[in-house]
Amino acid sequence: MENQGFIQEIREADLAVCENADTFLQSAMWGEFKSCFGWESKAFLINWKGLETVPLLAISRVLVFGFSFVYIPWGPQMPPDFPQEEKPGALIELAVKLKTFYKKKHVFIRFEPPWYREGGETYSANDAALYLSAGFKKSGASIQPPDTVIVTLTDPSEKILKAMKIKWRYNISLAQKKSVIVKICGTEEIETFYKLLKKTAVRDSILVHNFDYYKTLFAKCSKYGITLRLYTASHEEETIAAIVVLFYGKYATYLYGASSGNKRNLMPSYALQWKAMQDAKEAGCKYYDLFGIPPDSDPNHPMAGLYLFKTGFGGQIIHRPGSWDYPYKQFVYKLFNTAESLRKKLRNRGKRHIRVV
Repeated sequence: MENQGFIQEIREADLAVCENADTFLQSAMWGEFKSCFGWESKAFLINWKGLETVPLLAISRVLVFGFSFVYIPWGPQMPPDFPQEEKPGALIELAVKLKTFYKKKHVFIRFEPPWYREGGETYSANDAALYLSAGFKKSGASIQPPDTVIVTLTDPSEKILKAMKIKWRYNISLAQKKSVIVKICGTEEIETFYKLLKKTAVRDSILVHNFDYYKTLFAKCSKYGITLRLYTASHEEETIAAIVVLFYGKYATYLYGASSGNKRNLMPSYALQWKAMQDAKEAGCKYYDLFGIPPDSDPNHPMAGLYLFKTGFGGQIIHRPGSWDYPYKQFVYKLFNTAESLRKKLRNRGKRHIRVV
């Protein structure tokens, strides 16, 4: 599968070639941002046969004992009519060609492909067999969420609201009636957001980055002219919830959410999401990505509450293939994959069933 001839040419390039990438996770901004936190970013230009040259962002970082891995978030971009059954083989060819640009201690390359399926059609065992037969190994854990909900913003606002569950429309209206004030804040409120985020992390047993991570993200977005908005919801001068939303191309993406736990009955999270959707629509975004849900509605999933909350906004559920690794060093990779899988199980065991907020 390694010499299929899907790629006509691949060459390393300056990070600037990724400035107009299809997704923010493939953008020059994201590469520079991740470089501030232990990752090395490289940009490439790929000439797929039958497609004009397209950029690719690849980031890598050290694991242990000098060993490293390469990660391709939501890439590569491929021709829209590229046959589904041939994509794993094309990724293998790309993995082999990219290896020549990296040091010998790189253990594997991880792909999280951007293509997806809509509705209830998840990636099946037959799909997985295509990746496995090509030489891939299923990752111990995904870095980006493979499953999400996307709300189409091109419809009139009334239609977007009508597509939501009745209770969700009611909660949006309730927040307004109870004088919950939603506003866009500047970077001076990042500390307020972070305090709420830490409370959320303790309450729901989730991990968060340090303060500098979020502060740097705002700075890098500003540098590249990318809109990153912090929304807060307050009641009687008390900030009770906040969200961070990134506007990039056709998409507005809900990245982070936090709440104090106080005054949940005022439904601030619903008001925040609706305000962000309206702003994204006004800004010309066509889609609002709620960015991550469990793969299905299993009530026993530790994030079942998140599934309920996000799907209630009436968007389209989509499923990506998830995370797949191509090992360069089989033995070392096996040790890493086992450790990563175990860590994921332990983290999931510690998570609580997140309530709708």
